Amino acid sequence: MQLVIVAPSGLLCRTTIEKITLPGEEGLFTVLPGHASLIAHLKAGTIDYAEGEKETRIDIESGFVRVHQDQIDVCVEISGPKNEKETGWNGSEK
Repeated sequence: MQLVIVAPSGLLCRTTIEKITLPGEEGLFTVLPGHASLIAHLKAGTIDYAEGEKETRIDIESGFVRVHQDQIDVCVEISGPKNEKETGWNGSEK
């Protein structure tokens, strides 16, 4: 699946992934290859995604996700006292 994550300051991530877990309004949900198309509002929480053996985590305040034909587009507001422009990349590897 192709993943793109953007924030007001610009592109945070463009990569190929195996799975992603997102903090939806109704709780966490995971998207795997072949997932049905959807658009969902995201609440404060953590986005976790896997690129092979590498897992990455991004804390967010809110956002939206669009899933369509194994393309995942995410638009987010980043969590924390400083934004990603001030601190550099705000993701962390597990």
